[in-house]
Amino acid sequence: MDLDLRKIRYFMAVADELNFGRAAQELHIAQPVLSRQIRALESELGVQLFVRDRRRTELTPAGEALYADAGPVLAGAEALRRRVGRASRGTDVFTVGFMPGLIVTGAVRALTAAHPRLRVEVLRTSWADQVEVLLDGRADVSFVRLPVDQRGLKVTTLFEEPRVVVLPSGHRLASKEEVHLSDLAGETLLQPHKAVPEWQALTGDTAPRDEGGPAPLAVEEKLEHVASGSGIVVLPASTAGFYQRPDVVAVSIADLGPTRVALAWDATRRSRLISEFAALAAVHLSSPRPAG
Repeated sequence: MDLDLRKIRYFMAVADELNFGRAAQELHIAQPVLSRQIRALESELGVQLFVRDRRRTELTPAGEALYADAGPVLAGAEALRRRVGRASRGTDVFTVGFMPGLIVTGAVRALTAAHPRLRVEVLRTSWADQVEVLLDGRADVSFVRLPVDQRGLKVTTLFEEPRVVVLPSGHRLASKEEVHLSDLAGETLLQPHKAVPEWQALTGDTAPRDEGGPAPLAVEEKLEHVASGSGIVVLPASTAGFYQRPDVVAVSIADLGPTRVALAWDATRRSRLISEFAALAAVHLSSPRPAG
């Protein structure tokens, strides 16, 4: 049986909202039409995807399984659409994603020199979309900061670099050359704990507080919040060095391991350009000097 991607998109909208009315508004279709499409999808799959009553809508185990796998399927379809559309226009473009603080000019120039007719573009990413740009076709390769979800990707590690904690310049620890994780007890962490996996193992007073709510994603946003005294962030040393400013201070963390930088791309793609660029990246991208 062939899956109807339109019905899968409808399913994902309902699964995200867990409300047929709000999902219908988001999709700009009538709610009865959406309900019929979901019933048709359930009939095609031979399973029930939602449990629905007057008070709430919930995913069934089958719905949970479809939700987990449907995202990459839709992203892959979008990536294919982008690549086919680009090929039909005769545009020879290679797009490189990169995280803040990484300087990828050397590898980009080397690929351009080897292929003068190729237009090599760069795309700044964030923790939120450094993998997504590969899955939806916006980038051919991406320099990522690990850890990332590596399902469906080919990932090759390039180098490691230390991490630092960024504090307001007037912070009690700002004059220290080095701190320990325990020194940060009671601080407000202005980023998801998953960005610093080591902290997930900490409990009680030794765990920095995560206030919840929307966390600032862009480095510039994070530093503005740090400077105002709202909390702290942990960054790769090169990122902290790239975004130096007088009202914040970067301090080494003695008991926090390094972060790893890697090159990633869609594992299903068979591209000589990707293989060539991976080799160039290994030569031209190396660990930068620590901040300060």
